[in-house]
Amino acid sequence: MALNVFDHDEYRPPVWKSYLYQLQQEAPHPRRVTCTSEVDNRPKYYGREYHGMISREDADHLLSQAEGSYLIRESQRQPGTYTLALRFGNQTRNFRLYHDGKHFVGEKRFESIHDLVTDGLITLYIETKAAEYIAKMTINPIYEHVGYTTLNQEPTLKKHVPPEAPDGPAAAKNDHNAEERLTSLVRRATLRESDLTPKYEKVHNFKVHTFRGPHWCEYCANFMWGLIAQGVKCADCGLNVHKQCSKVVPNDCQPDLRHVKKVYSCDLTTLVKAHNTKRPMVVDMCIQEIEARGLQSEGLYRISGFSELIEDVKLAFDRDGEKADISSNAYEDINIITGALKLYFRELPIPLITYDAYPRFIETAKIADPEKRLESVHEALKLLPPAHCESLRYLMAHLKRVTQYEKENLMSSENLGIVFGPTLMRAPELDAMTALNDIRYQRLVVEMLITNEDVLF
Repeated sequence: MALNVFDHDEYRPPVWKSYLYQLQQEAPHPRRVTCTSEVDNRPKYYGREYHGMISREDADHLLSQAEGSYLIRESQRQPGTYTLALRFGNQTRNFRLYHDGKHFVGEKRFESIHDLVTDGLITLYIETKAAEYIAKMTINPIYEHVGYTTLNQEPTLKKHVPPEAPDGPAAAKNDHNAEERLTSLVRRATLRESDLTPKYEKVHNFKVHTFRGPHWCEYCANFMWGLIAQGVKCADCGLNVHKQCSKVVPNDCQPDLRHVKKVYSCDLTTLVKAHNTKRPMVVDMCIQEIEARGLQSEGLYRISGFSELIEDVKLAFDRDGEKADISSNAYEDINIITGALKLYFRELPIPLITYDAYPRFIETAKIADPEKRLESVHEALKLLPPAHCESLRYLMAHLKRVTQYEKENLMSSENLGIVFGPTLMRAPELDAMTALNDIRYQRLVVEMLITNEDVLF
């Protein structure tokens, strides 16, 4: 699909700031101080930099020759523990050293002592020389100028293609290559959301990441220093930022399908934003299929389909997305489709009725007065993320239609509540007895949502 970039919104490359990169280049280099004599009981994972049980004063004398000098010694105060002694800023610094297959003194873990010291010297040098600069990095970020702000200006249709775009395989290949070359930052500046699709808020899914080669933060435009774990990367959209900057990045993640590789077991908001839809495709497609040929099926949602075929449907969605074939030609038994829909909700990492909202819904079900109960559930619905609330609305409208065929399918709102209560709601880390007691309230919540669907949503 061709990318749509408009003149007034044209992507302008940010000015990457080189100050921290220059400081990394200036940082002292590691200088191993080797032990000239044989040391008894030297741990096998240390080399000639290990000097055995020597005092702090002896270590300080050995390291006094040059910045970046380092050695390893066994502690005299706590035999069996080891210390990395490192010369920096004309003084010797001592760090408790650990090994669990990799070497570490803090959160970062290294294959070699040399890499640990190299990274440590870079960090010490930059954080000493540029402490004030680093503290102000998040002021005036480039993210505000080339980030998601452009996404929210003039939305265009999801499938819009400029009329002058060339056709044919060559054109498609060029479009594909152009899209592959985009960084996550450029991508955010060029993507547009459908005007029919709500702009759901989504937090970034940041994970500590090691960048190969020089990398700059896509929030503040400053260099990401160090050898490993220089920053964090959003697992859903690919945004690369400093750990410090990740705390102030807006909740505007726009997941990239290159990062979101499955449908089942994927966070619901992540999925709908990645596919630019109002609801998960599984929900829409399964419900449409069920309503087309299954509303009068006896025991709908109560009777289970073959688990192997349900798993096939799951794999089809994970593999083919919206192109998955769930028609009667592929799966004649409608219970396979209902089973696949229930499985989707069961495998959500955050349930459709979220952990945060769960206690409020349970308390609502305990209210005796019908009017107060209805008012309370209406307030509880406001606690759900927009994508969850929209999916719940769509599901409840469908289940209401199922109950309209109760004479044929024998499924009342109470029966559907029994089926969907534990499927849509999961107790957040409650003890077994409390969770068991909650089951009847889960049923009541779903039954109430179905019965009052037209009023609540």
